[in-house]
Amino acid sequence: LDPSFMAAIRPLLLAALMWVPARTLTCYGDTGQPVDWFVVYKLPAKSGSQDASQSGLRYKYMDPGSGGWRNGARLINSSEGAVGRSLKPLYQKNTSQLAFLLYNDQPPKPNRTQDTSSRGHTKGVLLLDHDGGFWLVHSVPRFPPPTSSVAYHWPDSACTNGQTLLCVSFPLTQFLQIGKQLTYTFPLVYDYKLDGIFAQKFPDLEDVIKGHHIRHQPWNSSVTLTSQAGAIFQSFAKSGNFGDDLYSGWLAAALGSNLQVQFWPNSPGILPSNCSGTWKVLDVTQIAFPEPAGPTFKATEDHSKWCVAPERPWACVGDMNRNQREEHRGGGTLCAQLPALWKAFKPLVKAWKPCR
Repeated sequence: LDPSFMAAIRPLLLAALMWVPARTLTCYGDTGQPVDWFVVYKLPAKSGSQDASQSGLRYKYMDPGSGGWRNGARLINSSEGAVGRSLKPLYQKNTSQLAFLLYNDQPPKPNRTQDTSSRGHTKGVLLLDHDGGFWLVHSVPRFPPPTSSVAYHWPDSACTNGQTLLCVSFPLTQFLQIGKQLTYTFPLVYDYKLDGIFAQKFPDLEDVIKGHHIRHQPWNSSVTLTSQAGAIFQSFAKSGNFGDDLYSGWLAAALGSNLQVQFWPNSPGILPSNCSGTWKVLDVTQIAFPEPAGPTFKATEDHSKWCVAPERPWACVGDMNRNQREEHRGGGTLCAQLPALWKAFKPLVKAWKPCR
């Protein structure tokens, strides 16, 4: 072929290779643009603005291109922020081309007669179309609102304490693996849509909706997931029959690293920092965002669930605490060796409990 012709069409060929179908669902960032992944860290009310109207609604935000933590562009209850914009398709009138699962062990409208203690201590959203979608892993009780709601909103009950939300955009095929993981965690699905071809493609998701879960060993599962832009994540999921702490009983050894774990320390039966094995698992007691942005707050004000490896570039965001009861409940975490993620979370650990 003529060299000048090849030079002329090369940009078109590159564009074709990089093209993503416009209707593919992804996470949306604080700027309103699609992003491969983002983390939102909702700040505790005590660490926020003195403006009462903003109390407990401010957050820190990061994505692959943010250069670390930034102040949230809006408040967490805004439909134009990263979380609200990503979930917006759930509350539009036409969802005929979508499939979704909303799950939460503390659903927005709890059934008082339903015993949820046997279900996984796990919270999240799957939202996909015929090309791809995203997985939102979070720590927020009674969130998000069911699709019967008029619009996205943030629950008043989730304003006081800190919360974390990790959104990752995935190709459609990766939801086969994600569905497998959810059969281990035994989530309480309170709203869903999985019709036609979606039900045929993802039988594990259909089982999850029906309340089916793993009934044989092994009681834990780790799978590698690749995002739409090629970022590698590792999903760790355990059944209640695993009978041990996610972090000291499995994750530290799997990652080959000591771990500093932030979780809700106000529940009964909290597990102390554990140095009995090869790897130390240390309970975080104080969190501090780098100055001058700040702020600093105690773990007792923070309902978020994440961990970071002090020496190796692992960071994880999930939905499990460290307590005796959750040794016997399903749940998990999503980890990555992404330098941007690790550099953002590592400095947050200001203090931790030493081992006895």
